[in-house]
Amino acid sequence: MSEVKTLRQELGERASGEGFSATRIVTLGPDAQQAERLSQFITEGRHGSMAWMAETEARRASPQAMWPEARTAIVFAQSYGQDLDPLERLADRESGVISVYALNRDYHDVVKGKLKRIAQWLARRTGADVKVFVDTAPLMEKPLAQKAGLGWQGKHTNLVSRELGSWFFIGTILTTAEIEADAAEADHCGSCRACLDICPTKAFPAPYQLDARRCISYLTIEHAGHIDREFRVAMGNRIYGCDDCLAACPWNKFAAAAREAKLLAREDLKAPRLGHLLALEDAAFRALFTGSPVKRTGRDRFIRNVLIAAGNSGDKSLVPQVTALLDDPAPIVRAMAVWAMSRLLGEPDFAQLRTERTGHETDADVRREWETA
Repeated sequence: MSEVKTLRQELGERASGEGFSATRIVTLGPDAQQAERLSQFITEGRHGSMAWMAETEARRASPQAMWPEARTAIVFAQSYGQDLDPLERLADRESGVISVYALNRDYHDVVKGKLKRIAQWLARRTGADVKVFVDTAPLMEKPLAQKAGLGWQGKHTNLVSRELGSWFFIGTILTTAEIEADAAEADHCGSCRACLDICPTKAFPAPYQLDARRCISYLTIEHAGHIDREFRVAMGNRIYGCDDCLAACPWNKFAAAAREAKLLAREDLKAPRLGHLLALEDAAFRALFTGSPVKRTGRDRFIRNVLIAAGNSGDKSLVPQVTALLDDPAPIVRAMAVWAMSRLLGEPDFAQLRTERTGHETDADVRREWETA
């Protein structure tokens, strides 16, 4: 006599077949503590220029504030661990470091495709309504994943799992179906401070608190303006995101390697040379990063980051490429080219260059860079 599989068992099999590393379930309900923490984060301005967080605060308070009919959340983990040491890459100052998660295809597209297939099956199987989420809607996925038992939010505020470490993406299906829930996960950070102590810009005011305005991931990806001087040297050669707090976590000895080919690191993005990246015009930038999350930053913001890395490199062979960017159409690029030149040239040469260039500059921010470099 064949075994009758439960809905939970079928979900697990479907998820495994799609390449997910873990699946957990939580019954939805109000969460006053989550709402309070979010409100404090926004009130203190720690979300920086991410205005959409404040605009959607009410809907972020709980999944049911966004979708009142939802009863259950199914949370999935998609491992993206790579066969490389993120911290070792920081030593090669002539190359740029792109966050591990962005070394191939955009995870939003990869994970969402898998979730949609599972959600369509679930809707047919149960007759319930379903919605899928991958970090693009006002859904607080990390607290939800902790309540589902997928892991816990560590002192760096990212999710950590005893089975998977922290190199994994989260995907979520909300549904009106009622499904037996898993137990929430407890905190297993203990007295460890590795993630807090390694942060190069001191972005954690206290354990379990993040000030995005000081976070290199925020500065290089989300922040569209000029990056404050106090953070530039600390950025080193990080040109898109930062993995330091994740890489320092001892639970990553259990991290799972990526099973999805689209998430395996591209060889040309593991250690791209700064000289090559500085030469990227918009079309070449788009071609290099087609299908990559890096493309969403846009060429100008990305070159801003690369120029900071160039300034930190000490590599005088980059001076010709940086000099060319002093005339770039984008003020944000010209400003960081000034800063990079101030770092790569000796004082007499830079002083002469400043005298020659400042009278021709029309943008106030760029002029300020010349005056304060």
